[in-house]
Amino acid sequence: MSLVKEKGYFGQFGGSFVPPALQEVLSNLDANFEKYKDDEDFIQEFKYYLKDFVGRDNPLTFAKRLTEKLGGAKIYLKREDLNHTGAHKINNAIGQILLAKRMGLKRIIAETGAGQHGVATATACAMFGMECVIYMGAEDTKRQALNVFRMELLGAKVVSVEKGQGRLKDAVDEALSDLVQNHENTFYLLGSAVGPHPYPTIVKHFQSIISEESKRQIVEKEGKLPTAVIACTGGGSNAIGAFAHYLDDEDVRLIGVEPDKAPSLTKGVPAEIHGFKCLALIDEEGNPMPTYSIAAGLDYPGIGPEHSYLKESGRAEYYAVSNEEVLEAFQILSKTEGIIPALESAHAIAYTLKFAPTLSKDDVLIVNLSGRGDKDVQQVFDML
Repeated sequence: MSLVKEKGYFGQFGGSFVPPALQEVLSNLDANFEKYKDDEDFIQEFKYYLKDFVGRDNPLTFAKRLTEKLGGAKIYLKREDLNHTGAHKINNAIGQILLAKRMGLKRIIAETGAGQHGVATATACAMFGMECVIYMGAEDTKRQALNVFRMELLGAKVVSVEKGQGRLKDAVDEALSDLVQNHENTFYLLGSAVGPHPYPTIVKHFQSIISEESKRQIVEKEGKLPTAVIACTGGGSNAIGAFAHYLDDEDVRLIGVEPDKAPSLTKGVPAEIHGFKCLALIDEEGNPMPTYSIAAGLDYPGIGPEHSYLKESGRAEYYAVSNEEVLEAFQILSKTEGIIPALESAHAIAYTLKFAPTLSKDDVLIVNLSGRGDKDVQQVFDML
C-alpha cells in the first residue's frame, strides 16, 4: 500500500505550510535524512544503541490471564514499556540525535506533553553531550512534575509554556518559534508523527522498529499474522510505528484508540495546524479547539497526516474511549498481568476489553503497550 502521492503527502494530508526561513531548514533536514537513513554506518550505529542502550528487541508478551478473563481472542502485548526511559519515545530520540550529530548540530530542542519524549530526548542528549531545551505546557508540568525533575536531572532546561491552554499544542508552537530563530545551531527533535514534512516520515521511520519486531515475533509464536493491531493515538507516533510493517497486509485490521475528549480522528475535519494538513478539531474561527485527556500525551487537537489518510481511505479504524474506561483498563491490566500501563497505553487496553470478547479463540490481537505507568501512578491515586 503506497501512501505517498507526492513527497510529504499522504493522500490530501501532510505537506509543509511554513515561512520560507523554516522551509529552508526543513528541506535541509529532509536531504540529510534521505542521505543517512539507508547509510550502512548510520543503520549499524542506530541498531547498536537500540540493542545496547534501549534494550531491544523487547518482548511480545502473551497476556494469559487477561485473555482468560475476557474470553475470545488471544491478546499479546508489545512491550515498549520495557524500553530504557519507559516508553516508545526513545526509539525516535536515538534516531534523530544520530541525525543531528551527522549534521553537526549541538543544540537540541523538543516539545513534550506527558514528559516521556522530553525524558527520552534529555537522555539521548546526556549520552551524546549535547545541549538540551525542552518546551512543556505549564498545565502538563504540574501533571507530570516527576518527569520535569527527571529531565532536569539529565541536564535539560525545561521551559514552562504559559500561553494558550498550557498544553502540548502550545509547547509545539514555542519549539517551532525557537527553531526559526536559532536554526543555524539547533536541531528540533520532534516527538510525534505530526508537523510539517519531513517530520511525520522521519518519526515513522524510526518507530517502525516496533512492527518490524512484532511481525517477526507473532509469526514465531502463532505461525500467522495477527487479526488486529491496536494502539493509542494522540499525535500518532507509537501507533504509526506499530502499524508500519502491516500496512500492506490487508487482512490485518489496524485500530487506533483516542480519548473521547480529544477525538481528532473520530470527529476531526481536514485542516491546517502546525504547518501541515490533517484531521483536526477546529472551531468556527478555524482555530484548534481546546482538548482534554487524563493522558497528557494524547492532549492534541490534531493527528499525524498518515493516520488522517488511513482513516479517510478506510485502511485503519479509529475509536474513542472515555476517561472512566481508561481508568478501569489501567487497573485491570495491573491486577491481571502485573503490568501497570501508561494512561496513554491504557486507552488501547480499554478498547481491547470491549473488542477481544467479540472475537473467536482463533483470533490474535497485538496491543502496543507504548509506555509504563510509573509517571501516572500519583495522578491516578489522586483521581481514585
